[in-house]
Amino acid sequence: MFIYLFVHLLEHTPIYREMVRRARGEHMQLALVGVGQAGGKIVDAFLEYDDQRGSDVVTSATAINTAESDLRGLERVPKEHRVLIGQSRVKGHGVGADNRLAAEIAGKESNRILGALDHVPAGRTDAFLVIGSLGGGTGSGAAPVIARNLRRVYTEPVYGLGVLPGRGEGGIYSLNAAQSFRTFVDEVDNLLLFDNDAWRDTGEALSASYDRINDEIARRFGVLFTAGAVDDGDVVGESIVDASEIINTLSTGGVSTVGYAAETIEADEKGGLLSRFRGEETVDTATATNRITSAVRQATLGRLTLPCSVDSADRALVVVGGPPEQLNRQGIERAREWVAEEAGTMEVRGGDYPLPGSEHVAGAVLLSNVTDVPRIEELQQVAVETQDTIEATRSESERDREKLVTDDGDEIDPLI
Repeated sequence: MFIYLFVHLLEHTPIYREMVRRARGEHMQLALVGVGQAGGKIVDAFLEYDDQRGSDVVTSATAINTAESDLRGLERVPKEHRVLIGQSRVKGHGVGADNRLAAEIAGKESNRILGALDHVPAGRTDAFLVIGSLGGGTGSGAAPVIARNLRRVYTEPVYGLGVLPGRGEGGIYSLNAAQSFRTFVDEVDNLLLFDNDAWRDTGEALSASYDRINDEIARRFGVLFTAGAVDDGDVVGESIVDASEIINTLSTGGVSTVGYAAETIEADEKGGLLSRFRGEETVDTATATNRITSAVRQATLGRLTLPCSVDSADRALVVVGGPPEQLNRQGIERAREWVAEEAGTMEVRGGDYPLPGSEHVAGAVLLSNVTDVPRIEELQQVAVETQDTIEATRSESERDREKLVTDDGDEIDPLI
């Protein structure tokens, strides 16, 4: 009886779950919490990606908002997991761009929000991912507060996924983002960032880019978190990447970014059906190695979710995906060594993600705790200028109002 009870309790501990993951090579399993309009839509996009890939990464999905219409507009988040907060304050109409009001509402309703997350299967969830736009109102203000309360209650890591506003969205959104960023990064185990401006096509209207960018966010981070999710039980990777590798890489804290690139496999490189049936070698090792290293280099030096200096990263994770016959240990090791040299760190984990039947070899690179990020510095400068302008305008407005309501001799007495 004692042994049974001990094993039963052990099965519900993070240490036991990590031991099982390492033994099985299991992929990451996430509880998604979308906050605000953008957060909810990104969760929708994640659910669609997870469903299309059949990866079963998402263990639960919740959307939290102060605007009832935004919750109604979601397509995949279950209706029973759409949580409207702040009804007594804003009557379901949202907080506008008032992130301080959103933070206050989330703080006062923290117990109700945590109660709405009781459906999360903690026993098979590796981490929480709290998602929100840093420039708006509800996501900007409430997401850091919700993350803080999740860390207080759960032992699983709580990560943030924050979306930076575009330069053309106005100073108030930059100010909100700078305030939210400073708070959010301290309330999560790691903050993954996505810069809208780095992903909007030239001349494209911001509103027209939202859906496409949300899909891109889901794909970029989905590739990272689905590493290890292999359906074919007969496929064994050269070096399996599982949830523990991602968790260890993100354990630095701070800010992280993800890069991704894919190389197409030409038809004449795949070999014919007869040669595969005979067991003949159909893949040139040198070609496969070069393709792997090329994909990883493009992922690292191309469009990161948050552009930064690669050599400012504290740790990195390299994931190479593609048909099993196109993946080899030499290519993966060379790619890992290249990232280690580029980032200037020895803490670079790496492995492969076999995808039978894929037409591409892809590289995904996670850079953790990056510190040289020009976009953040620019955002903070704009925020300071905006804050100074707001304070100056407010002071001038108060003086003008006083001048308007007071007669020249200040002889008229108010009623009360």
